[in-house]
Amino acid sequence: MENRCKFWLPKKNRFCANAPLHNSSFCGNHTPRTAGQWIPCPIDPSHSLLQENLEGHVKRCPLLKQVQSLSTRPFYQKGVNAGKDDEQKEPETLIPTSGSFDNVSSEMKRNALYSLHLSEFFELIRKIESVHAQICKDIKDSYKIPEACGIWIKREVDRKLPFQEKHVMQQASILGNLEEFGVLESSVGKKQCGGVEVEQVENSNGVPAVVEFGAGRGYLTQMLADCYGIGRVFLVERKSYKLKADRSLRQKESLILERLRIDIEDLNLNAVESLQGLPYVAIGKHLCGPATDLTLRCCLANQRNDDRCRDKKYLTHLGISKEEFHAITWFTSWAVDADHGSDLSDVTDFKLHPDSIGSGSEKEEHSGDANGVEGMARNMKAIERAKLGFMCKQIIDMGRLMWVKEHGLVTQLVKYVPATISPENHLLIARHVCHF
Repeated sequence: MENRCKFWLPKKNRFCANAPLHNSSFCGNHTPRTAGQWIPCPIDPSHSLLQENLEGHVKRCPLLKQVQSLSTRPFYQKGVNAGKDDEQKEPETLIPTSGSFDNVSSEMKRNALYSLHLSEFFELIRKIESVHAQICKDIKDSYKIPEACGIWIKREVDRKLPFQEKHVMQQASILGNLEEFGVLESSVGKKQCGGVEVEQVENSNGVPAVVEFGAGRGYLTQMLADCYGIGRVFLVERKSYKLKADRSLRQKESLILERLRIDIEDLNLNAVESLQGLPYVAIGKHLCGPATDLTLRCCLANQRNDDRCRDKKYLTHLGISKEEFHAITWFTSWAVDADHGSDLSDVTDFKLHPDSIGSGSEKEEHSGDANGVEGMARNMKAIERAKLGFMCKQIIDMGRLMWVKEHGLVTQLVKYVPATISPENHLLIARHVCHF
């Protein structure tokens, strides 16, 4: 314990396991910050530094060599998926751009929301409810466990591979929905193994190539390779991970694996030489909201949408302003406020009733201070906050669906697992009308 950082981790009920810095009780991650100005590292914004140390840090940042090497690769194009200038002027789609949406911090969104009068706040809630009722009524449950994934469900795979049931069920249902949608094909036969007849996947109908975005350790692709067959794999991930699926994937004789350690925002997929001319399936299970939007742009960079101009002003037609969109994106963080064991993603009949939080006159009296919108938000029940959060998530996901439709693809949005398995259970599926 003497050689450990003294920062207590309440969720893990233990101290940080990292070694403390010299002459400090804490590691570098948990050392109390000084009063100086902290800024994101220009090389890797995932960590920050004191502005006064900037000049020295950029010369010795651990990721400097990686960034320098990456800049010479043909598929590296800084900000290629961040959005065009004309997309940054108005929020015409629910695909945020780094120029208009991403530069608005969560703190700025919160402060703008808390500055509203309560009458304005409840008008915003009513608009969210109205838009949700208009566009989100047809999101269906689609929990599919395909026969092809039986070898994973029955644990007939390499026992050295990590197995957590909830993750396996999520991955299997993603692949099951892709199969039902016509993106994947499988042929499941039988073979004798130690005198026992087990299912065997024939890979003659395998996918030519798979690109997994935000791949992490790559176990969604591992299941896809085991159950459907893949000719070539591209794992896109900006971070480095241990215990990856790469080793197992490389043992498959007919499979070629390539890791692209790059931010999705900077990936020109058309310039990946070994992918050129190959039809591919793009998948992603671990993408946050902005990364989802970057991925959609990355995959549809060459698609034309001149014939679908009627959907171009999607947000505007719904009556949602840029400021209201910022509020909607901020509300999405509330979706995880309640018990994950409850099915909170079904928000079709949800209404937030102002009278349940206090009298209207009292609210209006305090609307200009911390007891106004901020106080009311803090006093909302966890289930109310979560329901509102899920409502906003579904609005954004439907916006993404419409954006993909603009690009000529057949598209569906479904709830692919019960909320008891994962509350983050929306799956956006798309394919070309004529696919391989």
